[in-house]
Amino acid sequence: MKQRYTLEELVVGCQKGNRQSQELLYKSTAAKMLGICMRYAKDRFEAEDMMQTGYIKVFKKLGEYRGEGSFEGWMRRIMVNTSIEFYRKNLRNLNVVDIDEDVNQQWSSDFDMSQIHAKDLMRLVQNLSNGYRLVFNMYAIEGYSHKEIAEKLGITEGASKSQLSRARAILKEQVLKLEGYKNETNVG
Repeated sequence: MKQRYTLEELVVGCQKGNRQSQELLYKSTAAKMLGICMRYAKDRFEAEDMMQTGYIKVFKKLGEYRGEGSFEGWMRRIMVNTSIEFYRKNLRNLNVVDIDEDVNQQWSSDFDMSQIHAKDLMRLVQNLSNGYRLVFNMYAIEGYSHKEIAEKLGITEGASKSQLSRARAILKEQVLKLEGYKNETNVG
């Protein structure tokens, strides 16, 4: 019969260097952590690389976790930061454009996102270019301000705003195409 462990017990075991606790912690949290990395990655392989690097950091930094706040939240922050660092190392691939060059397209307030499935939206977000995807996730999902994004990525606040605006415009266009396609296939 398998013994069940709480997350807290696994963390304590990991802090003591127990390999079984490390394996169980990984198995019990990997799906959620992969989901976080998938939002930032262009594909599953890239997300898995980000996640593996994130877990290495989690296990190295376990001694720094003080039990304040949720452990999953602490891990999540490491995964997000690892994903961001992945792109900071490859800044030439971000294609960042400053707001002055932006056409300043707005996300329509009457646009209804409730009709799109999460997996479809995830696929659309993954299809964004690296810079758009990174800024969109940091702002819309993680709640970073444009100032924080600019500091973390070494870009201007205007560039962050531009990237978000363009990402939203592209997503809106793609969602409309997707919804149009679904409506066409349901007719008849």
